[in-house]
Amino acid sequence: MIGVFPNFTTKSQAMSIRIFITGGTFDKEYNELNGQLYFKDTHLHDLLEMGRNKVPVEIRTLMMIDSLEMTAEDRELIVHQCRQCEEDRIVITHGTDTMAETAKVIAEKIDYKTIVLTGAMIPIKFGSSDGLFNLGSALAFAQSLKAGVYVAMNGRCFNWHNVQKNKVTGVFEEIEGSIGKNNL
Repeated sequence: MIGVFPNFTTKSQAMSIRIFITGGTFDKEYNELNGQLYFKDTHLHDLLEMGRNKVPVEIRTLMMIDSLEMTAEDRELIVHQCRQCEEDRIVITHGTDTMAETAKVIAEKIDYKTIVLTGAMIPIKFGSSDGLFNLGSALAFAQSLKAGVYVAMNGRCFNWHNVQKNKVTGVFEEIEGSIGKNNL
C-alpha cells in the first residue's frame, strides 16, 4: 500500500529501523542468590521473535547500564550514534528513570530523524513485564510519526518536551500544565 508510512513509497523501499540498546530495567536479570538486579545480555532479539516482528531492524548495543548511572558522555554517545546511522527511524531502549532527560538531549541536537525512546518498569525476565508491549508500540510509533523525539510507554506516545515519569505512580504522563499540548 503506497503512502501508508511517511517517506516510504513502496514496501521494498522501507528502510530498517535502527534499535539502540542502552540497558535499563528492560534488560536486567535477577540474581536469585543475593536478590540483586544485574545486566548480562540483551533480551531484545528474544522479544522481537516473541512478538513475531516483521519490521526490518538493525540492532546495536551501545551500553548496558542503569539510566541513573548514565553520564553526559553516555548521552553524547547516543546522540552521535543517532546522527551517524543511516536509518531515519530509530528506537532506543532506555531505563525509565532518566529517559526524559536523554530525550531532551537528543532533541536539542537532532530534529531530522524520528527517534522513539522506550523501556520497561519490570524486567523482561520477570515474565509479566510491560517491555514487549512497549517495544511493539515504539516500533509502530517510529514508523508512523514525523521527525522528532518521542517517549513511548504503556501504549502512549509523548513529545520529548512534554513527558515525565511520575515517581509516585510509576506511570509516564504529560508534564502538569501541559495537558492538551502533546501534539504528535
